[in-house]
Amino acid sequence: MKLNSRAQSAQNPHNHSPIVLVHGLFGSLDNLGILARDLIADHDIVQVDMRNHGLSPRSPEMTYPAMAQDLLDTLDAHQIERATFIGHSMGGKAVMALTATAPERISGLVAIDIAPVDYHVRRHDEIFAAIRAVSESAASTRQQAAQVMREHLQEEGVIQFLLKSFVDGDWRFNVPVLWDQYPHIVGWETIPAGRTDAVYSRRQLALCDRRLPRRAAGPVPAGPGPRHRRRRTLGPC
Repeated sequence: MKLNSRAQSAQNPHNHSPIVLVHGLFGSLDNLGILARDLIADHDIVQVDMRNHGLSPRSPEMTYPAMAQDLLDTLDAHQIERATFIGHSMGGKAVMALTATAPERISGLVAIDIAPVDYHVRRHDEIFAAIRAVSESAASTRQQAAQVMREHLQEEGVIQFLLKSFVDGDWRFNVPVLWDQYPHIVGWETIPAGRTDAVYSRRQLALCDRRLPRRAAGPVPAGPGPRHRRRRTLGPC
C-alpha cells in the first residue's frame, strides 16, 4: 500500500541519506514536523501518514508486517533505494519490522519511545472512549470536540494532540479498525535480527539485545526552547 506522504528536497544539494519520518498511533505526517525542519538542510525528507491515519488508504489490517510493507511500497513510489527511518511509538515498531523484510533498504533506524516487545497493557482505552464520544456527539468543530473529550480525559496536551486529526466534524484516523486491531498495535511478533543499528529512548533493553543485537541505546535530546516542551505522551504501543 502506497502511503500518503510529503516529500521535501534537502537545501544542500550534496545531501546525505534520505530520511523517512513515521508517526505513532492517532498521529499524522505533521507530528514529526520539528524533526523535518531540523533535518531538511542536509537530508531529503519524507513524512508519511500510516495506514488508517491521515489521508492514507484504509485497511482492516494493522499488523506490523503490513505496515512495514507499506513503508517499502512508499519507498518504491518515491524511487528511494535506501533511507534512514525515524519512527515514534507505533511508527518505531513499524520500521523495526521493516528490518525483517528489507534490511538492505535501511541506512539507519531510530525508534523513539518504543521497544520491540508486547506491552500487554491497554493504555489507550480512555482515549478511545473520548474519541467515540466525539463521534457519537453532534460536535462539528474542534472546540466542540474538545468539550466532549474533557469529560473523559484530563490531560489537555493529549486532547490537543488528538484534535489535530479532527477535521470537518470527523476523525482522520480509522477508529473502528484501530480499536479492533489494538492487540496487534500494542503487541509484537518476533522478527529476525536486522543488519542496522536501532536507538531506543526507553527500557526493555535486554529484549532489544536479543531481538536487535546490533542496536545502540541512548537518549533523544530535547533541545532548547519552548517548542520542545515536555508533555505527557500517549504511552507506548
